[in-house]
Amino acid sequence: MVRESGLSLYNRVAVETSSMVIRSYSTSFGLASRLLKSRTRLQIEAIYALVRLADEIVDGVAAEADLPPDAVGRMLDELEAETHRALKTGYSVNLVVHAFALTARTTGITEELTTPFFRSMRADLLRTEHTAESFNDYVYGSAEVIGLMCLQCFLHGTEVSGDRAKRLQEGAQRLGAAFQKVNFLRDLADDFDTLGRSYFPGVSVGSFSEADKHRLLDDIDADLLISGASIAELPPAARPAVALAQELFSELARRLRATPAVELRGTRVRVPNPVKLRIAAATLYTHRLRRPVPGITKAGRQP
Repeated sequence: MVRESGLSLYNRVAVETSSMVIRSYSTSFGLASRLLKSRTRLQIEAIYALVRLADEIVDGVAAEADLPPDAVGRMLDELEAETHRALKTGYSVNLVVHAFALTARTTGITEELTTPFFRSMRADLLRTEHTAESFNDYVYGSAEVIGLMCLQCFLHGTEVSGDRAKRLQEGAQRLGAAFQKVNFLRDLADDFDTLGRSYFPGVSVGSFSEADKHRLLDDIDADLLISGASIAELPPAARPAVALAQELFSELARRLRATPAVELRGTRVRVPNPVKLRIAAATLYTHRLRRPVPGITKAGRQP
């Protein structure tokens, strides 16, 4: 039996740590990621684990631990510096950062995408309301670049250029933007009441109206229309997972539209697990995925 080298063991533990982090935080992500090949799934999990780590610094565990604002800001700065150092060296003492660096160096993710991400995370510490310009910049850094990172993983080893590459990039950005806007909308009250933030420009949480709701959802639907059209141009192995993520958020958008605006001020709309599984089964059928998916039977039920 060949003994595993120190670096190989460290790499494996880092990847497993990232996988555990994201699966613990997101059931929807876990469901969609099961449709990816193992290598790609682990890469996507590494990306989202870093995103979660930064998010927890900005408005999660760090705040609950009663860290003062300047300390929270320093922690975010340190995480960005550690991430960029790991991109250059391929090593970090932070297991989540190390796993991200492995993925980034393999797939070609650079500071061109990580810098806007950390800029948006930092905006959460400095800004409680947005202009149209700052909102667009925030969504780009917090969501669209994540879509572009995932696209790098999906396309790794595949030659794509010209108009197809542009369509895939726009689709990835639009899907990321739709995810973020849907989350903003369903967390409207909590973001304002708990974190003191109002993301949508010109929208008052206290007087949030049906007109506001439908205008925002029309914008989300426009994003989803473009992202949905690009799925067919992805490599076949990536299509089912991306399609499922798209359908889950489309269902959430439909439920938000059906919920009265006044209720959105105090209710967090969710997609029930049985509905998620039904959507997963339909996605599998539509994309004719023949290989079994762990945890999902052909009938779309968990054993």
